[in-house]
Amino acid sequence: MTCLSVNVNKIAVLRNSRGGNDPDVLRAAAACLDAGAHGITVHPRPDQRHIRADDVHVLSTLTRARGVEFNIEGNPFAPPRPGYPGLLPLCEQTRPAQATLVPDGDGQLTSDHGFDFARDGERLRPLITALKGCGCRVSLFVDAGNPDIAMAAAIGADRVELYTGPYAEAFANGAPDAALALFADAARRAQAAGLGVNAGHDLSQANLGRFLADVPQVLEVSIGHALIGEALYDGLDATVKGYLRVIGQRR
Repeated sequence: MTCLSVNVNKIAVLRNSRGGNDPDVLRAAAACLDAGAHGITVHPRPDQRHIRADDVHVLSTLTRARGVEFNIEGNPFAPPRPGYPGLLPLCEQTRPAQATLVPDGDGQLTSDHGFDFARDGERLRPLITALKGCGCRVSLFVDAGNPDIAMAAAIGADRVELYTGPYAEAFANGAPDAALALFADAARRAQAAGLGVNAGHDLSQANLGRFLADVPQVLEVSIGHALIGEALYDGLDATVKGYLRVIGQRR
């Protein structure tokens, strides 16, 4: 079964645009779980553009109380700043079920590429070891066309998260077949190396079903931007349940 982890970053973007605590990230995450989501994802950035360290702590308490997975994304190479202790310290403090490592920077509007293992593999290895020492399952953000996906297993990762932005763009343009073949091949290469496969970025109710039909054994999808956008029209409860129906049809 594919699990749905809801990324609540966009709730924090709206809150931070005005100050205060509305909309409440904790309340939104609880509503997603009430609707049946299998977990919650956050991506605290060093520049604190959305989720902040204090959000990570309260969401960790919520997910632990609910018995669901908490997934913290972030760049393990980014140094601490005032208000941001760094990804590894946050994971040491909150011990999420999963840490998803992403090579993003302040200049990126959103995460738009995966790791280059030839360049970053040996730097990642000790960080993966440290995160696993905290009890975290470790997933690495990768491009489907990366020829070295199997290296993720060699440096100690448990899973990879396929960056699905190119698939979503191809789907929107009415020509997803080549992208789906690339992603299916990437998933099989990862699985052959002993890695679990997650997926995320620009997935929506419109394109998720086709992706899960063509890409084998996707364990988790992390969805935020499209889900929160759709929820503005239909509400969080109905939207989360809509995604769960799409996933259920692919079992």
